[in-house]
Amino acid sequence: MRLILNSIVGFVLLLFIPLAVDADNSALDIMTRVETRDDGDNRTDNITMTLIDKNGHERQRLMQSYRKDEGSTVWQLIFFLEPANVRNTGFLTYDYQEPDRDNDQWIYLPELYKTKRIASSDKSQPFMGSDFSYADMNRRVLNEWNFKLLGEKEVRGDATWLIEAVPVSSDVEKRYGYSKSVLFVHPELDMVVRAVHWLTNGKLKYLDISRLQEIDGVWTATELDMRTVEGKETIHRTIMNFSNVRYNQGLDDNLFTQRRLEKGL
Repeated sequence: MRLILNSIVGFVLLLFIPLAVDADNSALDIMTRVETRDDGDNRTDNITMTLIDKNGHERQRLMQSYRKDEGSTVWQLIFFLEPANVRNTGFLTYDYQEPDRDNDQWIYLPELYKTKRIASSDKSQPFMGSDFSYADMNRRVLNEWNFKLLGEKEVRGDATWLIEAVPVSSDVEKRYGYSKSVLFVHPELDMVVRAVHWLTNGKLKYLDISRLQEIDGVWTATELDMRTVEGKETIHRTIMNFSNVRYNQGLDDNLFTQRRLEKGL
């Protein structure tokens, strides 16, 4: 039970706790706990995506999201509600965790009356003009990354584990567009609260989980802030706010189909 962005997400607000890990495979152990933590099931929410260019100009997009765990697979369906030029655009993803099995993603473009499958070679591209890529919208498969524990680092006054993640192959690197990531993991919540991604084009992306709430007993990221940086300049920024988050909604399997994707809300 894991979120896309979750597939997207995780985060922090506890007292400082000294961290100590002795096992040689401690970084993988930590990331396994992140991957297997309880992040709820049958989730619905509203998303406000704010796109900010380098001059500070803002655009907003409103979305409705549905997510369901089906065994080790996570299904997610997102519909765009506003503005008018993206209304009824839909995004469907089947997020698998089997090694060597690529996730399935489709986007429905209502102005073309066409559903497009997102190819593996395109998953490093921006998702709907944001700083999040299509690959960012899914969970990472642990076997596709080599993890190394670098030490500890404070995030908003709390201790976190600092973990380096390097792709195991050029194929994984191309799919994500990342040559390396450094993840900040909260030790009590088993959640990534911050990350830095080195892009293969020389740019950097900084992710911050700027708001975290406990909802129905599940620690939930309710604000994500991703910045793309070139040199020392932020060239674009995306803020995603999640509201009306509800778990255990009893979502029907038929919701997560290409037919439903094309039908819209």
